[in-house]
Amino acid sequence: FQRSNSGNGIMNTTFIIPRPATVTPPADMHYDFCKLKPLSTKEALEEQRLLDSIAWPETPSLPSPLSLSSTSHPAHSAFTILPRWGGGQWHIGDKLEVMIQMHDFQGHLKRSGGDVLLARLHNITLGAGVAGQVLDHLNGSYSAIFTLLWEGNAQVILVHPSEAVTELRRLNTEHPDRVFFKSQFQLGSVTETTTCNVCLRPTQQPVCNYTDLHTNEPWFCYKPKSLSCDTRISNFKGGYKQKISTMEKLFQSGVNLKVAIPPSGVARVNVLPKQNGKVPSSRVGSGPSGYYFQGVWRRLGVTPIHQFNSSSAITQCLKGKTVHMYGDSTMRQWFEYLDAALPDLKAFNMHSQKTIGPLMSLDYKNNILVTYRTHGPPLRSVSVPAIELHYIANELDEVPGGRDTVIVLGIWAHFGTFPIEFFIRRLQTIRRAMVRLLSRAPDTLIVIRTGNPKSLKTFLHASTNSDWYSLQQDKVLRDMFKELNVHLVDAWEMVVAHHLPHELHPQPSIIKNMINVLLSYICPQKGG
Repeated sequence: FQRSNSGNGIMNTTFIIPRPATVTPPADMHYDFCKLKPLSTKEALEEQRLLDSIAWPETPSLPSPLSLSSTSHPAHSAFTILPRWGGGQWHIGDKLEVMIQMHDFQGHLKRSGGDVLLARLHNITLGAGVAGQVLDHLNGSYSAIFTLLWEGNAQVILVHPSEAVTELRRLNTEHPDRVFFKSQFQLGSVTETTTCNVCLRPTQQPVCNYTDLHTNEPWFCYKPKSLSCDTRISNFKGGYKQKISTMEKLFQSGVNLKVAIPPSGVARVNVLPKQNGKVPSSRVGSGPSGYYFQGVWRRLGVTPIHQFNSSSAITQCLKGKTVHMYGDSTMRQWFEYLDAALPDLKAFNMHSQKTIGPLMSLDYKNNILVTYRTHGPPLRSVSVPAIELHYIANELDEVPGGRDTVIVLGIWAHFGTFPIEFFIRRLQTIRRAMVRLLSRAPDTLIVIRTGNPKSLKTFLHASTNSDWYSLQQDKVLRDMFKELNVHLVDAWEMVVAHHLPHELHPQPSIIKNMINVLLSYICPQKGG
């Protein structure tokens, strides 16, 4: 047993794991080789509440060999626009209800829930779109509820059949290490490379413990044979484990993976002007956070979003501001947008990798500083110097804060393959740092970007980046920060509602709208 402190807040420990170690696991946690950080009693209660809140309906068990005959099939399924609640014609402000009935490959009605569905109402001519709220009736039927703001066409997409969710659950239980990471160790001319993860399967091989001393965020690597743990110099994505599933047929593009469900009858709804003095028809209370009209994202019922359509308008908003961005490549995309949009914002060469950072741009004349730094592991990336792997919570603890400081976070895309408990604990750590920041500098502005649906074409895409994983994370994130003085950019709805294809990195027109939301938080009374 050896322990040393590398001097950068990382505890280096070498030890033998004789058997799987469990740390505050729920009763149903089988991935007991994932060494999750311990929780306080309060945190454990919150975690259980969050797990209960995102509990997915029971999904069918999978026979082996698999037959698709009794699984959900979008081509045999259909959706129907229901008549207006209370009768009569549709008016702006009404709630439209679409009934979705799932069938299997044999054309039989499904009798259970658990399918992953996305819905939107759109009008290409008007540049309009709004996400629908999907309700699972647990009997093979679903409702999609839309707020009617204009006439348009309903669209329903089957992301995954319920049977695929069964397999996605199994993969996160039995193979949370299916994306694996590597670290290089070097001393003089001697180099070695070993596998790293938070879910590191126990062997007789010694393990280096790189748990962060300040946040207790865990990370481990198998110890190199001839070098010490202190000689670690880099971290990178090692690859994907193969032959972990016999259920690939559940993830076929164009068959049962992100496929549109056809309408039964008319998919278009005509809408009359809003009726004065009439309460809109509705059987569902909650609604969307916003919608597109003429290609512009607008929020519902809260402070309006201003349009920053010129570099001068953006510069005027950011004048005198320091903007720190932390997170994955979807957050770096925002940094790159501002870098390209502002001609006076000049990149400072920090001799770092462009895809990883740290990155910094400065407009000296207008006193604008924008920075980006990726989050700590897990990180599916090219080789990163180990010393540059900083946890967001530690970074926040170094920020003085104040009325001219803006913190922007986006952390979600690299956590899908892990137990959701790992993501919950990372967010709890970040939230504690936010509370400390807001305590010492209450007028600091904090904005969080949610995750978004992605392009899923193959089993590999779905098994590592499934929208079902992202949806669970999205629900957790919204719940965990709802009591804090922070603002959300609803990337999930902004991608679902838009007519453009889903992509991990949304296309420029969507990013422009996201930046307008961000800038409207920074400058609520300004625009261009």
